[in-house]
Formats: sequence, structure tokens, C-alpha cells
Amino acid sequence: MKKFWFSLRRFSGFGFLCLLGCTGIPDNAEVVNNFELDRYLGTWYEIARMDHRFERGLSNVQAQYSMRDDGGVRVLNRGYNDEKNEWSEAEGRAYFIDSPDTGRLKVSFFGPFYGAYNIIDLDKENYNYAMIIGPDTDYLWILARQPSLDPDVLQRLIDKASKLGVATDGLIFPAHDQR
Repeated sequence: MKKFWFSLRRFSGFGFLCLLGCTGIPDNAEVVNNFELDRYLGTWYEIARMDHRFERGLSNVQAQYSMRDDGGVRVLNRGYNDEKNEWSEAEGRAYFIDSPDTGRLKVSFFGPFYGAYNIIDLDKENYNYAMIIGPDTDYLWILARQPSLDPDVLQRLIDKASKLGVATDGLIFPAHDQR
């Protein structure tokens, strides 16, 4: 019995470390401060992303953020799967990791498992664009309030991501043809 509890504690500790790692932030990245959630809520269009199995093959990708009754954020991601000729949706929830005026959240689309949602660049004046990085440089999204983004702004964000160690040559720029 003693061996069982030791194994359970060791497994729980390992699980905690894995989850902690999933909500981290790359060493050289900094999240935005003076973040205003009420201005961030609403619809965002995915301008660029790194390739991931959960978004592979999707175009017309949008994220809709709204408040939950428990004080968290409801996340509704939606994209069109061209191969299957159908829309795909995923609903999740997000909560602040630190202070609500810091752009650092954890998001879950599956049970108790959370991933990092670190807002590392944001149009502070109008909240028209944002750049989000995950727990490491393999996860990056550039979002905008419109289906396109000023090319100079986009290039500045890509350059910033590259300086953080993101392999920006692997970015995907999903089409927004409004199916």
C-alpha cells in the first residue's frame, strides 16, 4: 500500500509539472501589461499561425471571446475544413494566470488540461491586432479584428516573433474567403 501512495504522489507531481509547463511562457517573451479584457472580447480573425494538428487544413479561422458566468472567458474557435467541406468548432474556457490586467491566460478545450495563452503584442490604442504565443515558440498566432492586417504591422509582428525564436518560415496564413 505504501508503494501505491508513493507512486500516486510521484505521478501527481509529474502531472503537475507537465501542466505547469503547458501554461508557461518562453524565456525571452513578455506579456502585455495594462490589458483590458472588455476591449479584447469579441471576434478576432486568424491572420497567421504555426501549423498544429488541431487547426490543420482550416481556413476562415475566427475566435470569439465572451464572458462566462464564473468570471472566465468563453472561447469559441471556428474554421472551415476545405477537405471535408464543413465548418469545425471548438469551445473552450480561459482564465487569467496572473492579474487580470496582464495578458497571460490559460485556456482549455479538453477537461482539466490547460495551455498557455500569452498575449505578447497588442494594439493598445484600438485593440485591432494581437500576437499570442504558447508555452514555447512552437505555438504562435497573429489575430486581427478584420480578415486582413496592414502589411507593415504584420511584418513587424513576424519580425518580433522571429527574434523570439519562432520559426516564422513555418507560418500559415489562412484564407478568409467568407464561405
